Amino acid sequence: MRRYLLAITLASFALLIYGCANPAANKPKASVGNAAPESNTTKAAGGETLTITPDNSKVEFVAAKVTRSHDGSFKQFSGTIDLLNSDPVQSVVSISIDAASVVTDEDQLTGHLKTPDFFDVAKYPKATFVSTKIEPNVANGATHTVTGNFDLHGIKKSISFPATIQVAPANVSVTAEFAINRQDFKLTYPGKADDLIKDGVVIKLTLNVPRKP
Repeated sequence: MRRYLLAITLASFALLIYGCANPAANKPKASVGNAAPESNTTKAAGGETLTITPDNSKVEFVAAKVTRSHDGSFKQFSGTIDLLNSDPVQSVVSISIDAASVVTDEDQLTGHLKTPDFFDVAKYPKATFVSTKIEPNVANGATHTVTGNFDLHGIKKSISFPATIQVAPANVSVTAEFAINRQDFKLTYPGKADDLIKDGVVIKLTLNVPRKP
């Protein structure tokens, strides 16, 4: 009986360790600072304007609590890549996300995220990102470091994260997977369960934006 109880205890402990796994733990963490001036984000003459839509791109995230992780995404967003000389370094990326379009793998959680406990979509209907600098950087298996102003939940900060950017004759692709701290944007659940929610949230961007022939 004692061995049986020990086995159950060890199995429960293993399950707890698994449940506590943090999906953001092994992802590059975005650096966060004060919002930067956006004077250099003006569209350059002679550049191409490529349109970001839900048909060619995805904005996804992974968040976690002690017991499990949750996959989510935003279904409605729009944006542009102002591409100059086919060079990401000279270009500007901007995107506007409809916060109310959030969807997760659990209907109850989806509804809760829209309330004042989290995104408060009635008060803050949009989240936006505008790049202020794109630099070559092969760290973390990427090609560039993207820096820009991220406005979420009424909090505007500059964030920097690794991204893989490829410019082809037919399209521009951008992939990025990095972690932000929800507390930086005052996404703090006021209920008792806040200490059960992981602070790290993984952001996953997949853009595959066609160029005009």
